[in-house]
Amino acid sequence: MNRNALPPSLVANLQQVLVLRKTGKEEAEEEDKVAVEGEAEIEGDDAEEDSRPAILVTNGDGIESPGLIRLVEGLVREGRYRVYVCAPQFDKSASGHSLTVQESVEVSSFEIEGATAFAVSGTSADCVTLALSEALFSWTKPVLVVSGINRGPNCGQNLWYSGAVAGAREALLHGVPSLCISLHWKKDVSSENDLKEAVDACLPLIHTAAKDIENAVFPQSCLLNVELPAGPSTNKGFRVTRQSLWRSSVSWNAVSSYKHPAAGSFMANQQSLGLQLAQLSRDASAAGAARRLHTNKKNVEVESVGAAGKPNSRQIVRKHYRLEFLEKDGEGGDEDLDIVALQNGYVTITPIALSSAKQSEVQSSVSNWLSTALSS
Repeated sequence: MNRNALPPSLVANLQQVLVLRKTGKEEAEEEDKVAVEGEAEIEGDDAEEDSRPAILVTNGDGIESPGLIRLVEGLVREGRYRVYVCAPQFDKSASGHSLTVQESVEVSSFEIEGATAFAVSGTSADCVTLALSEALFSWTKPVLVVSGINRGPNCGQNLWYSGAVAGAREALLHGVPSLCISLHWKKDVSSENDLKEAVDACLPLIHTAAKDIENAVFPQSCLLNVELPAGPSTNKGFRVTRQSLWRSSVSWNAVSSYKHPAAGSFMANQQSLGLQLAQLSRDASAAGAARRLHTNKKNVEVESVGAAGKPNSRQIVRKHYRLEFLEKDGEGGDEDLDIVALQNGYVTITPIALSSAKQSEVQSSVSNWLSTALSS
């Protein structure tokens, strides 16, 4: 008799758990595969029947932001394009040009009338590279990628933080022309009506860009960072500008506790989490996986922002801080700089080249293109 053998009933339970897990996983993978393939087939059929050029829309503020919704509605209303949306599920405004690696992202369909839209749990750059990879949409490439309309200026050094600009830059890296469009949103002054006006102000530029891309006369090797002034309906016109050294003021504030801004939405999408955890607990118990911790650690969260006593060696002190970008006016001066022209009421168009060695050439090319576009 083998004294180390497990009881037959426990062995049977473990085998059943493993079989169910394997079967469930295979079924889930098959369902995901069928769903993705079915979606791709639908997209492919639509693309073959519809000869209109395709435009991909993304942003940094998240797929539910009013700026993106208004822009997509405007593009759909015009009826000139097949409109696709692939945007972050949550606000990724200052995520920079980061990509999600070594872990998966979740993609969920999203309803915007007249458009094919998906929300992605990753960054703006994730959204664009996924959309252009043909893994999500069955197409060759869109004629243009538009990132916007984003709330708040992406002028000057803010450009390097911007997830919205990163989305447009990622498109350029894939060889697709792109625009990043932002509204100079002023706290307690701007309203959603300004977003409607911003759409009306930028649609002619989008139409001209799409037409000139198809005619091979759109500027190459750059993205256009478009900034609309507060009160966009009264703008002074378009102006090609250079990137300034302006940046928002950065402020780190101590807070009493940590709360992720997307926590509410996340939990709303995880209604089955409790059931999954309960099942996991039962499985672990059946397999005898529960173990005692060898050491006990006491976590102490510091709620007060005042001076704390010196922690002893067994305490872990945690403090929480939240980053804010504060509004700051740019200095007056050269209206060829983005922030100065924007504050003076112009719609600024700042070319951003992939290579600094090309910046001067690109600046001249965009100026010539805009002059011709405005006169036609």
